[in-house]
Amino acid sequence: MSMQQASIPAAKPRVVSNVVKGCLGNLIEWYDWFVYASFSIYFAAEFFPAGNATVQLLSTAAVFAVGFLMRPLGGWLLGMYADRHGRRNALAVSVLLMSAGSLAIGLTPSFDTIGMMAPVILVIARLLQGLSVGGEFGSSATYLSEVATPGKRGFFSSFQYVSIIIGQLSALLVMILLQRLLTPEQMGEWGWRVPFIIGAVAGLGVMILRRTMDESEHYKMEKAREAAGLENGTKPVGSLRALMQYPKQLAAVFALAIGGTVSFYVYTTYMQKYMVNTSGIAKEDASVISFVALLLFMFLQPIAGGLSDRIGRRKIMLFFSIGGTIVTVPILTLLAETTNVFAAFGMMMLGLVFVSGYTACAAIVKAEMFPTRVRALGVGLPHALVAATFGGTAEPIALALKQAGVESTFFWYVTACIALTLVAAIMVKDPSKNSTLEADLQPADGAPSQEPAYAAVVVSAPQARDAARRRP
Repeated sequence: MSMQQASIPAAKPRVVSNVVKGCLGNLIEWYDWFVYASFSIYFAAEFFPAGNATVQLLSTAAVFAVGFLMRPLGGWLLGMYADRHGRRNALAVSVLLMSAGSLAIGLTPSFDTIGMMAPVILVIARLLQGLSVGGEFGSSATYLSEVATPGKRGFFSSFQYVSIIIGQLSALLVMILLQRLLTPEQMGEWGWRVPFIIGAVAGLGVMILRRTMDESEHYKMEKAREAAGLENGTKPVGSLRALMQYPKQLAAVFALAIGGTVSFYVYTTYMQKYMVNTSGIAKEDASVISFVALLLFMFLQPIAGGLSDRIGRRKIMLFFSIGGTIVTVPILTLLAETTNVFAAFGMMMLGLVFVSGYTACAAIVKAEMFPTRVRALGVGLPHALVAATFGGTAEPIALALKQAGVESTFFWYVTACIALTLVAAIMVKDPSKNSTLEADLQPADGAPSQEPAYAAVVVSAPQARDAARRRP
């Protein structure tokens, strides 16, 4: 077997199994994350002093925001952990933290029972969940990208957002089911605890499953290179310090993520409130519109991801950024003036079609920019920072501008964010044609190179695909 062939792992039958296990954890993570937002209307009074209901809801919203602020810390800590101790271990820790947070919320006695300890425990639980979600994206994106079959990395990694969307839909379905089975009084007394317990138990099950995943070949080869370097007297560079050697890639990830993150939260999270508060569509109709649109949006992910394997990531990102820059203001403007549910669905779906150009490639396009030793940190930290500063603030900015009577300014704000992504997509070379995922699969015959992987491509993506097909 030649050295080039040895550097390319065969397409394993366990690829699908590994991807499914990775996505199940991602699903549970986002289910738990959205359960908090969905059920806060029921448990707000349980954790905060009796009085004004609005103040109680604002308190739970503030705790929700704390979770967003913890995401960059999670992206940093769990990203470094994944690069140093393995993607599989980091993913197991991530889902364990989320389960612990959900269990704490579900079992904590009310304010009337334990006083101020109730909101204190709630805050601690959300801190754990914020760390978890912050670290999950980078570790999950890295793992799915690395274990995927060469030539199909875009397709397999696109299931990360499939699992995120299923998590959202699952939280919504649990809420609908409980609302039908329980009275409002029962929901307020104990029913709201059920989804958190479900999330905690499911998370523990997924953690056990994740322990059975194969570690990625990229990580194992990197550890072998690192060990060879130690034998030669070369000390490994700390993850954060090593990451700073890739400023262009970091800037590209920031810019590419801003427009996509804002658009994702606008169309998947804020849109339902926008249709009710601005368009005047009934709450029940808005819920159905959002559910069906998100369901179709989920099926668009592997289609767009698979297409990126054929025509390149850059063209898919350009589809999102050009289309989003052009249609955002018209969609939101027209949607504000209609109460027709079919027209509203069509406009929401049109926006999500373009957003798919980002979400389907969000994992792979970033993973392909960084070498193995800093890949999880390079993907996770900048994404978490963007999610906290732009994703977490999208809805408050929209509501503040609406309250100020200049709601249309928000439309242009979203457009400007997408335009920034457009500039990045134009300037960045196609990651699929300069992929570090193929370049880093080199034999461990010496110390790891300190040069950016773009400058050290040993095996091109097409060569990797051809070699993988030839392997028995």
